[in-house]
Amino acid sequence: MKKFDFLYLSAREASAELAISPATLYAYVSRGLIRSEPSPDSRSHRYRAEDIRGLKERRAVALEPRGFKSFDSDLPVMDSAISTITAAGPIYRGVNCVELAEQDTLEHAATLLWDVTRVDPFAADNCPSMSSEMRLIAEAARRAAPIDRAIAVLALATSADPGAFTRAPEGRAMVGARIMRLLVATMLNTAPSAEPLHLKIGSAWAPEHMHAPDLFRRALVLLADHDLNASTFTVRCAASTGLNLYDCVIAGLAALKGPKHGGAGALASRLVKTLVDNDIEPVIRERVALGERFAGFGHGVYKRGDPRAMALLNALTRAGAPRKFTKEVPERIAEATGEFVNIDYALAVLAHSLRLAAGSELTLFAMARAVGWIAHASEQLQHGRLIRPRARYVGPPARGAGSQ
Repeated sequence: MKKFDFLYLSAREASAELAISPATLYAYVSRGLIRSEPSPDSRSHRYRAEDIRGLKERRAVALEPRGFKSFDSDLPVMDSAISTITAAGPIYRGVNCVELAEQDTLEHAATLLWDVTRVDPFAADNCPSMSSEMRLIAEAARRAAPIDRAIAVLALATSADPGAFTRAPEGRAMVGARIMRLLVATMLNTAPSAEPLHLKIGSAWAPEHMHAPDLFRRALVLLADHDLNASTFTVRCAASTGLNLYDCVIAGLAALKGPKHGGAGALASRLVKTLVDNDIEPVIRERVALGERFAGFGHGVYKRGDPRAMALLNALTRAGAPRKFTKEVPERIAEATGEFVNIDYALAVLAHSLRLAAGSELTLFAMARAVGWIAHASEQLQHGRLIRPRARYVGPPARGAGSQ
């Protein structure tokens, strides 16, 4: 046996391990569930043993899949070097985002996630161009929802950016920075500039609050990426067709509008508003008695609380936000339900403390997550493979033309 043979299985061994046919094995490989590579000594392929056994465990009937209770094990699994989720918080290319948020900016998180070191995407002279059509649309949509306005302007931005279709990794990073500056400015109804993004948001949304810029900075870094969620997977699918980065971000924004993805922040804000003029205990007792869930609490991975949420709530406490919301509400709900705080609740408290307009929590989320979308789109474009999952047909069996 050669030194690393134990890492691999043959097609026959892999099929036997999973109790499937060779054809199904090849289908799993095409869906990205199992890694395969040519055998060094023959024309056959060999298969990663850890993928085979991991898939076998996920397929086994269990009350609670390992650590990912709300994740569907039948969905595609994709290799990515960008981020992963741990109990200590998301890891951005080896760096814990909670630690990163202590001092760094969204721009720095972007260069980390985009894996760029030889150019400065956020150099002062790398600002987006605004065509007359883009200005016209931005002005006409001033009162529209920020995400809708951004989608409309970004749809025209490709034509105004000569570098939009660059294939060079550094070039894509430069385009990504222009997208970020355009996206944030459009959502804020301001002109694009080289001003740090958290300062730009602070000036537009909370100019009188001395702690607002730093709170926005922290939130943006904490939200920049979160593995392969619904909007990020949408972005990767779009990128796999060869779309440019502007259109990929549009795809992410559209997916984020769905209430099952981006709607949790608004529901958490509604909970905060309910508790503003009410005592905590009666509200919690009534909801628990009625079997109602608490928006902004519970998470499929963070069983003991979302580290991003706790970091942001701690920063809000230091900035003078009411302890009722930063400490007491999370503690009482955890005691009553066993569910711990997540980032949606922390964003709702941020919006309440800074007296932001309704819907600002979703807008801030979109601004930050666009960095991750650009990272994933760039990685997918670099791979150059079309994402084409197979459907498992569960309809009626085929009938002949003469069947009754």
